[in-house]
Amino acid sequence: MILLDTHTFLWFILDDPQLSPKADQLISDPNNAIAISPVTYWEIAIKISIGKYSLPEPYEIFMDREISINNFTILPIQPKHTAALIDLPFYHKDPFDRLLIAQASVEKIPIISNDQIFDQYPVQRIWA
Repeated sequence: MILLDTHTFLWFILDDPQLSPKADQLISDPNNAIAISPVTYWEIAIKISIGKYSLPEPYEIFMDREISINNFTILPIQPKHTAALIDLPFYHKDPFDRLLIAQASVEKIPIISNDQIFDQYPVQRIWA
C-alpha cells in the first residue's frame, strides 16, 4: 500500500505537470494499492471553504467519483495514528501533513509527496 499526500492526489487526478513521472507511474500501476486519508478530503474541503482552492466541479461529486474510478482505498484515521502525533517532532507545522506522516509511520507504508520536510521523519517518501 502507498499513501498519497493531498497535492499528489490532486495533481494525479487533474493531470498536473507538477506530478513527477515516478509518482504518476506508481499511482497508475494497477498492481499498487493506493490509499488516501480522510485528511486529504478534509484538507481540500477546508481550502475550498476559505477560498484557497477550487475544483472544476462540485466537491462531493468530484471526490466520490475520483476515489471510486481510481480504485483508491481510504486509510481510516485511527487512535493509533493520532497517538503518534504526541511524540512527533515539529519539523513540519502543517496539521494535515503531520497526520499523514503519522499514518504512514504507524502503518509502515511509503507516502508519495513532493514535500522534502517529510524526509526528516521515519517515513519513506517517494517522489523522483
